[in-house]
Order: sequence, then C-alpha cells, then structure tokens
Amino acid sequence: MTENSQAQPAANPELPTQYAPAEVEGKLYERWVERGYFEADEKSGKPPYTIVIPPPNVTGSLHLGHAFEHTIIDALTRRKRMQGYETLWQPGMDHAGIATQNVVERELAKEGKSRHDLGRTDFVERVWQWKEESGGQISGQMRRLGDGVAWSRERFTMDEGLSAAVQTIFKRLFDDGLIYRAERIINWCPRCLTAISDIEVEYQDDNGELVSIKYGDGDETLVVATTRAETMLGDTAVAVHPDDARYTHLVGRRIKLPLTDRTIPVVADEHVDPEFGTGAVKVTPAHDPNDFEIGRRHDLPNITVMDERAVITVPGPFQGLDRFEARSTIVAALRAEGRIVAEKRPYVHSVGHCSRCKTTVEPRLSLQWWVKVGPLAKAAGDAVRDGRVTIHPKEMESRYFAWIDNLNDWNISRQLWWGHRIPVWHGPNGETVAVGPNDEPPTGEGWSQDTDVLDTWFSSGLWPFSTLGWPEQTPSLEKFYPNSVLVTGYDILFFWVARMMMFGLYAMDGTPPFHTIALHGMVRDQFGKKMSKSFGNAVDPLEWMDKYGSDAVRFTLARGANPGVDVPIGEDWVQGSRNFANKIWNATRFAMMNGATVEGPLPDAAQMSATDRWILSRLNETVAQVDALYEDYQFAKLSDALFHFAWDEVFDWYVELSKTTFFAGGEQAKVSGRVLGEVLDVTLRLLHPIVPFVTETLWTTLTGKESVVVADWPADSGFRDQAAEREIEHLQQVVTEVRRFRADQGLQPGQKVPGRLDLSATPLAAHETAIRQLLRLQEEGDAFHATATLPVAGATVALDLSGTIDVPAERKRLTKDRDAAEKEKQQATAKLGNEAFLAKAPDNVVDKIRGRLAKAEADIERLTAQLAALPED
Repeated sequence: MTENSQAQPAANPELPTQYAPAEVEGKLYERWVERGYFEADEKSGKPPYTIVIPPPNVTGSLHLGHAFEHTIIDALTRRKRMQGYETLWQPGMDHAGIATQNVVERELAKEGKSRHDLGRTDFVERVWQWKEESGGQISGQMRRLGDGVAWSRERFTMDEGLSAAVQTIFKRLFDDGLIYRAERIINWCPRCLTAISDIEVEYQDDNGELVSIKYGDGDETLVVATTRAETMLGDTAVAVHPDDARYTHLVGRRIKLPLTDRTIPVVADEHVDPEFGTGAVKVTPAHDPNDFEIGRRHDLPNITVMDERAVITVPGPFQGLDRFEARSTIVAALRAEGRIVAEKRPYVHSVGHCSRCKTTVEPRLSLQWWVKVGPLAKAAGDAVRDGRVTIHPKEMESRYFAWIDNLNDWNISRQLWWGHRIPVWHGPNGETVAVGPNDEPPTGEGWSQDTDVLDTWFSSGLWPFSTLGWPEQTPSLEKFYPNSVLVTGYDILFFWVARMMMFGLYAMDGTPPFHTIALHGMVRDQFGKKMSKSFGNAVDPLEWMDKYGSDAVRFTLARGANPGVDVPIGEDWVQGSRNFANKIWNATRFAMMNGATVEGPLPDAAQMSATDRWILSRLNETVAQVDALYEDYQFAKLSDALFHFAWDEVFDWYVELSKTTFFAGGEQAKVSGRVLGEVLDVTLRLLHPIVPFVTETLWTTLTGKESVVVADWPADSGFRDQAAEREIEHLQQVVTEVRRFRADQGLQPGQKVPGRLDLSATPLAAHETAIRQLLRLQEEGDAFHATATLPVAGATVALDLSGTIDVPAERKRLTKDRDAAEKEKQQATAKLGNEAFLAKAPDNVVDKIRGRLAKAEADIERLTAQLAALPED
C-alpha cells in the first residue's frame, strides 16, 4: 500500500509505526493465561467443544509437525470459543516409556553406571527427577506458538489419576478375558531390551546375503535358502508343500541338520509355496512368526538360540557370538563342509528396525501380555460404519478399515522399568491376580508383582476420558466427553486412533471417544521431501518464530493444510506470511489514522457509496465462505480466502478507493470511516484464530474492548449488493487492464503520465478521481498528445507516453514476442490436427498442448493490442 502524499492526521500513539512480534507475543500470551481465557468450566450452560492434544513425548521438543497440528487445533478452539462454546483444549504429555528410559540410561552411562547399578526403585526415581528437571520443555514452546490450552488441567500419562485409569481398565479387560498371557513370537529390540509392537517397527531395504544350504545327505537331501543363517541352530524341521511330488518320499523322515548333532523331521504344510525357491523352507519356531505357526500345527519344539542382546547361546563353537558375527562365521563353516550351494551378495531385502533406536529387530519367542482385540476392533469398525464417528477426509476411511478389520492381538507388555507396571501379582502356585486401584494386592511368601510395564500406547489410548477423571464419574467427564473432534496425523491412525476407539467404546458403554477424526498430513520441505536431521532439511520452528514471528509460522502452516495431504513448507513462504502480518498492521494503522471507527451503528445503505456497499457485500460473502470451510476442515482454502480478501479487496482496493473520500472529509468520509471500521473489526476477528497475536493488538486498539479472544465470532448479516459488486468489478477490470498495459510498456508502478479518461459509456463516473489516482494519471494539459488509446470495458483511456518509452525498441520487442507466439500456435495447431497423434497420445499430453494453444492465442491478442496502442515512430 502506498500512502498518499497529502498531509496525514497524527499517527495513533497506541500503534507503533512497525509491528515487532518479539515485543508483543509473549506479553499477550501471559495476559490471556492470567485472565483465564483458555480455561473450561464444566458448570457453564454453554454447549461443550472438546479437543485433546495428541500428547507429545516428555522427552520431546516442538518440531514443525507439532506446530502444524497445534495451529489447526488452536484455530478450531479459538473460533468455537468466540462462537459461545465452553471450549476445552486438553493439554498434557506422554511418559514415552522406551524413549524416556533411553534418555536417562544415556545420562547414567556418562557416570559409568547402568540402571542395574541403581536397581528398579532408584532408577524410576531418577527418571521422575529427570522429568521434573528436564522434561516438558515443549510446554514453553507451546506458549510461544500461542496454544490456547487449559493449563490448569495439564495431565501426564503417569500421574496419579491416569494411573488409576490404567489399572481400572486393565482389570476390567483381564476379568472379561480380553487380556491374557502367552508365549508368542514378538518383535524384540536387542538395544532397548524390550518387546515392541508391529507398528513400532520400521521397515527399510538393507543389503544382506541369501545363502542356499544343503540339509541332509544322499537321497535325504534338501536345499533351503535363508538370509539369517545363524537361526539354523534353532531349526526343528524342514517344511514342504503336501502336494510337492519332489519331496513326497521325504515327508515324515528325519534328516541331518548341518553343524549340529541333531536330526530334524521333514513336515508337509500348506503354508509352503512350492513355486518359491526350492519349495523347501527351514522351520525355526522360536525365531520366526510363520515358523512358529508351522511349529504349533506340527507340535515342533521351540529352541531359542539367542539371548536378549541377540548373542548366540547354543553350546558349541558359535556360543557368545553376536548374531551378525555368528551369521558370517556359520556361513564360513557351512562352506567348509560343502553345504553352501549358492550365495547371493548383496541381497537387498526388507528388514525391520526399532523405530526409536534403529536397531535391527529380532523375532523372538517370548512370554508376554496380550489384548484380545477381536471384539474391541469390531466395535471400533462399527462406530465408523454406522456414522457415530466420521473420518475426515472420507477417503481415509478405507485405510482405517483395512487396519481395524485385520488387527492381530496386541502385545502390551514391555520389558522396561519406566512405565505403568502391569497390575498383576503372581502367586507361589501359579496364581495370577489382577489388582485394581482400590484393591489390596495379595501378600505372603511367594507373591510378587509382574516385572513388565505396559506399552505406552495403552495409557495414551485412554487419553480422551482418563484426562477428565475417569473412572470417577466427574462433572468434567459428564460435560466434555465425548470429544468433539480429534485432530491428528494420518501416520498415527493405527498407533493411537485405533487404540482410543477400542478403549473408549469399551470403557464408556459404547460411546465413542470423539464425533469426528480429522486427519492431516505430514510437514515436508518445500520440495516435498520428508524433513529429517539426516537429510539436513529439518527446521526448528522456534528459529522461524524468532525471525518472523509466531503468526507468520502459523499462517504458513495453515495455508498449506489440505485435509489428509502432506504440507510442503519453505522459509520464503514464512517470510511471505510475515509480510502479510505487516500488511495487516500497516493497513489497519493507516485506516485508523484516516477515520476508521467502530463507534455507532452502520449507516443505512442509502448513505453509502457503491464502494462501501461492495466491500460490505464481499465481507459477508467471506464470512459465509470461511464458516463453511471451517466446518469442512479446509484450512488451506479458508486461509487463502482470508488472505486474498484482506490483502487484495480490503487493503489494495477498498482502502485505496476510499482515500479520496477520506481526504475530502465531510459526511461521506464519516460514512466510509464507519464502514472501514466495520470491515476491519470483522476481518481481524476472522483472522484471529490463525494469527492471534497481531490481530489481538490491532483489534483491541481499534475497538477499545478487552480481547478478541473472547469477542463474538462474526456472523453473516445477509447483506448483499450484487449491483455494487458488478460496478466495482467493472472498475477493477478497467484499472487492471490499464495497469497491465503500463507494465508492458516498462512504466514503473508509481510513474505518472498524462492521461485522458472517458467513462461516459460506463457506470463509473463517480469513481473518476479514484481511478485517476490508481492509474497515476496526470491531467491532460495543453501539450497533451495521445500516443496510446485503450478501449477497456466500455471506458477509453488515452495516454501520452511521448518521452517515457523507446517506441522503436518496444515495437521490436513486442513484434518478436508475437512472432514467437505465432510459431507456438502453428506447432500446437498442427499437432492437434494430426489424427494419428491424437489417437496415440495420452490425455494429459493432449490437454497440455491445448493449453499451450490457448495461451499462444491469448498472447497474440494481447501483443497485437499493445502494438496497436504504441505511438507512431
């Protein structure tokens, strides 16, 4: 916005000339918290609106993914608060079992100690100490971002209330036969020394080796292939398909297992694919989930060959070797015996890794606690199918069903010390007793509590109701359950959402934990690549907030938030959002200096100019559009709508068109000042949920009221004026076309030229002064010579460009550009006229060529008009 050179009224002393986010944001946030704006009252008569924060790990810090998700949730809750809802955004953190234990163990290692040196009790106390001193830095970072959470209700997944909830639901599930203990193959991390669930395993292609090994001798020879030769020490059979004629004579016989003094049977099992490899597979029931099932069907023994650190335990020459060292050593020994018949290196195959420490996961037979998920998962699927829960966007439903309908039983025990200890006591005679929070555990000789802790997702699965006081029937639970919406990434749909659905429906008598699941994508860099420290493209959002302000980061993230779609972001986009915040500041400050006011009612439409009626019509249309987009979680579209309305229509058109009115003074200036005040008031309220800091400062200064946080959300008044909209659109067309011509002639935006304006054939006569200012047209003068005449939308604009451009050079440039456009048109026309080409070319290629043709034709028309408008040489 370029301010008019005429004398201006004195600047409003409450608004500095420049917006400085660092001087504003922290103070504003603390004021909001002190005044209790974000707290929720279960006794109020307002309708509830509840969202829980996806609890970040206590070990964590704010990354762009958090900032993105929090921006969306904060915008939703701020708007609902303004709409009159009793709004609860529930904050808290997750104890993050494995991650937190790893952190503290690393701290101990610096002292030359392990957790075993401290013992369980002292180690857990050390973790609590770390949590109090170092954990939870993310809370301060949330304040920096502007998160409007109810801090007085902050919870931690291991605080006393949530521990009671964990014990209660464990006992109920146990008593209902939905929790059991059994030996199964689990994913074992030899670094974290615990079981991990399937969804905590990350698969990646690794370079390995595939070796083919000859088992048996003579007529009793079979060849099997494996990438894990070390597990052969635990083989208890070789399996073939029952219908594979090659091996029928061997089924039921025993063959020699190389490098051991054992023989193993050949079994027939339909699981074996006779077309894959040799059609024979080694069976290691204690170290492979498929082999475990074969072993159960054929009553095979389970031989464990590694300890918890993946070190070989089988007596003999390989005992004490790490699994990878043992692998190469065993292959060498087999080669020496002539047992290796084929080797393939490198052999690229998918290998599971621990998602936390990246160690290669080892399938391992282990006695663990399990949740029988069948009935729970069915209920979670039914709740979406019958419409009690809506997944947004709808296309994500198929991913949900593909997961929830095919869940395996959930391994919930972890071999850690930090976490919710499993509330089960084992007796001296094999007794097993689950203990609730109000029960006395059994005592006496031989009784002891189970040593395992629960999977972190077990406690976070209770989050929507445990944070409200369940299992007690609290007023908060009654008021705020179920949650209105869950906002979370599609990447934890399976980790967290499915578990909350199963537990919520089970614990709350069939009431799902939320009405809507709004899924968003992951934040990526501006080239669409996943952000990672290893890629060198990870961004600390605090650095951007320090540099550009929190509003700029929030607006950039919101503007990229299409439902269920990944969000690209680059620093230059944040800089652009900073410019938008500055634009809001400067334009509002200028408007207030020039009479914008919110005092008194709006004037009657009859008193308003067409420009006034146009902007009010557009304002109400924007309110309606933004409301509809909020209800559909279309943050990118609503942010874009607000951006273009505020920047383009309010600041670049309405303010500029109204300058002549303001400078002229009088009654019409008062009318327009009141209209401008209304537009700013509503626009700032519309923008507030996404850019809360700059809007709070401007709105409170403009209105003199307490805070926009507790202001009313704007409502569409229903005012529309299609005639005024058409009139201003007509004006915009004239101004835009002449500006484009000026730019094409190389004129600077602020460069004034003599011009004659004929509006007699248009309804724009009342806007002549404003149009002249917008087009930088000087009065004609006696020496005026029209060197270019532009008929635009019924108006005629004559310009005297003599002395302002090099006409011969400009004619040469335009002619060259038109010739290039003519050539492009000829080439595109020829291709589209070629039937053979059209028959073979893909639709997208044909569409692209049609687009090129349309652009070339438009360029020819535009360049021809520009040449015609040039003065004679």
